[in-house]
Order: sequence, then structure tokens, then C-alpha cells
Amino acid sequence: MNKNRYSKYIRPILYCIDLLIIYLLSFFLLTRSIKDLIFFVLFWILLSILLSFYKVYRFTKIIDIIALLFRQTVILVLLITSYLYLSKSDIPWISILGFFIWLFITLNIWRIFLYEIFKRYRIITGSNYRSVIVIGANESTKKLTNFFNTMPGYGYRYKGFFTNQEITNKIGTIEQSFDYIMDKEIDEIYCSLDELNDDMVKKYIDFCDVQMKSLKFIPDTKEIFSKNLHLNYYDLVPIISLREIPLDDPVKSWAKRLFDFVLALIVMIGILSWLIPIIAIIIKLESKGPVFFKQNRPGIKEKGFFCYKFRSMHLNSVSENSATRNDPRTTRVGKFIRRTSIDELPQFINVLFGDMSVVGPRPHLWKQNELYGTTISKYMVRHLVKPGITGLAQVKGYRGGIETKEDIVNRTKYDIFYIENWSILLDIYIIVQTIINVFRGEEKAY
Repeated sequence: MNKNRYSKYIRPILYCIDLLIIYLLSFFLLTRSIKDLIFFVLFWILLSILLSFYKVYRFTKIIDIIALLFRQTVILVLLITSYLYLSKSDIPWISILGFFIWLFITLNIWRIFLYEIFKRYRIITGSNYRSVIVIGANESTKKLTNFFNTMPGYGYRYKGFFTNQEITNKIGTIEQSFDYIMDKEIDEIYCSLDELNDDMVKKYIDFCDVQMKSLKFIPDTKEIFSKNLHLNYYDLVPIISLREIPLDDPVKSWAKRLFDFVLALIVMIGILSWLIPIIAIIIKLESKGPVFFKQNRPGIKEKGFFCYKFRSMHLNSVSENSATRNDPRTTRVGKFIRRTSIDELPQFINVLFGDMSVVGPRPHLWKQNELYGTTISKYMVRHLVKPGITGLAQVKGYRGGIETKEDIVNRTKYDIFYIENWSILLDIYIIVQTIINVFRGEEKAY
């Protein structure tokens, strides 16, 4: 059963309803000008991105939601007021004040209503939940366990705890937790650092990176070596998350998807519409076989998809092997389109379908996942976002085949940096640098 089948749509739907409320209140209380209304909606979108307004989780308190609403609404009204002043509008101040009051009240009623509805929905249906276990047994873990058991509306399904202490109601020892996590498909692991030494902390971090599980810590005086720590509270229990990924935010994810779709559409219409027939004729004239080469690759969350390329090799039975320098399988036209990266252009079809992004970690072969997934630290983190046609690792000199361990280690480091520091500006930088590298020529383009 897919426990979170519809959860990814919650924030986008919430976003659209908020925009509709702003549009209607502006229309009836401020102005009928379509241009002005569009600006007001754009102000809200801009503020929500800058202020992380939609970064609300199932454990976020109502008072925090109200505080976010107040801050966002005040700044929106100030922007609207400034806009109306600069445009020499004659809208009276009392109308602007009324707009602020109605907007704040309406959004609060709507949000609190939705907040309670989702809590009831989780309790009644058992849907939209996350299976969790706790590592350790002390006062902090007891408080957290009590939170999970007494507040089912937050959507956590507590399975039990592991400890090396001699306690009768534990599931097992800390070492036994790893098999349990895999067997029971646990989503989140909460570790008390009181019972974990540094080696065991590292083991959990590496394990969760490989298995793509969410790892959180109940803090004490120990040090955790990570640059990306985020502190939240579940009731009164402090919880540390090791990694926060920008593209987990649906607003940012949709912004990237829109950017990808528009760019892919431009490339499809402006370039591939005339380039595909030309390349197809040249490929067919040199060798037998299809124009396109498709291969199943691991995508986001390791879900397989067919990655498209122009065929650059003679038909062979070892297509699962990566290309090497002076590969005898490569055709003459194949050498050219690989060196200029033209062979990758059909992947804009994958982008349109939503299997790939324009920018992201390059999709590797399944056999490479098997080889590096357990031997290269944090390698599997690459699959937390969609794979890309180009990526930060590629523009930094780590494109093409993997010839040494240093190649895959550095590629993984750049991929993780991109995932943890994504922005539209970073995507634009990588795209521009990719184009420059194509015209400049690259040693590892073969």
C-alpha cells in the first residue's frame, strides 16, 4: 500500500486555494484591474518562496501556522500598499485595512479547518502516515513515544523501540534494528544519542543514506558532524534532522518542474523538430538499427525509467556496459554526437514526461548502483531528486565514464552539494556552463 499516495498534492492544492482567496478578496475589496490583481498574486508567490511560508509539516503547531500567516499577510499588504502608492491609485486606506483583516481571518479559518480535517482523516482512515521506530530508552524517548501514541492525528505510526538495555517490551537490540527497518519498511528512525557511540551514529547515517530512510536524532551533549542540521519540536521534544532538501518543498519542486517543462518545450520545438530528421538519416546511413537508444535507468527513489539517446553505437549485446575511450562499438557519427553531447538531446523527451530534470545527478546504470551503493559513502542520496541531462558534477569535470574511484567519489560529492543547495540560479549557472563546455570541448567527452 502506498501510504503517502496523495500527500505530494496537498501543498500545491493548498497553494492554489490561497491564491484564489487572495485574487477574490482583492477583486471585491481593492480593484477590478486584471494587471493589479496579477501583481498581487505574484507578490504572494514571491513572498512564499522568500519566507518559506509553505514549509509546514504534520508536527507544526497551530500557533506557528498563525504566526506564519500573520507575517506573510502583513508583508503582502505592505507590498500592495507600496504598489498602489507608486501607481497613484485612489483606493482608500480603509479598503486596504479591510482587505488585510478579511485576508488574515479567511486564511486562518481555512488553514485551521484544513489542519484539523487532515488530523481526523489520518485517524479515521489510517492513510497518509509514516511508520517510525525509536532507538534508545530514556526520558526523552519516553516523551517522544508518548507523543506518537497519544497524537495519532499527526500521522506517525509508532512500531516500537530498540535498546541494548535489559527491558522487556523492546523489539530488540540496536544491532537488530537494521533488519527490522528493512523488513517492516520503516520510514523514519529516531535515535537517542545517549545510547549511541560515534561509530554507531555513523553507521545509522550511512545506512539511512543507502536505504533512503529519514533519520532524526534526539539531541544531547554529543556532537554530530553535519553541516545541515535542522531543529524542530514534536510537542516539547527537540528533534534534529540531518538533511533538508530544498526540492522537498512542493512550491520549489513545482517551480523547477515549470522551468524544466518550458525549457524542454523550447528545445523540442526550436532544435529537435529539425535536428531529429537530420541525425536520423545520418545514423541510418552508417549502420543498421533504431535511431534512438533507450535504456532502463534508476530515477528518483530508484524508480526505473527509460532514458532516451540518439544511438551512437553499432548494435551489440553488452549495452549495459558504459562507453570507454576508443570504444570499438561506437560509430563514426556516434563519436561526433557523443563528443558534442548531441546524443543526450532526446532526454528532453524524458524531461517533458517528468522522468528527468534538465539539471540533476546523471542517471547511472543499475549495475553501477549495485557496485557503488554500498561502497561509496552517501552515493544513494543522489536518488532523492530526479536525474538530470546535465549536472554540477559534469560541469566540474566529472562527466563521461568512471575510470577511478576518485571519479565516483567526487561526482557523488558534487551531486549531494547540488541536492542540498538547489536553486533556479544554480540550475541556470549549470546550463550556461554546460553550453560553454560543449563549444570549448571536453577531454572526457567520448
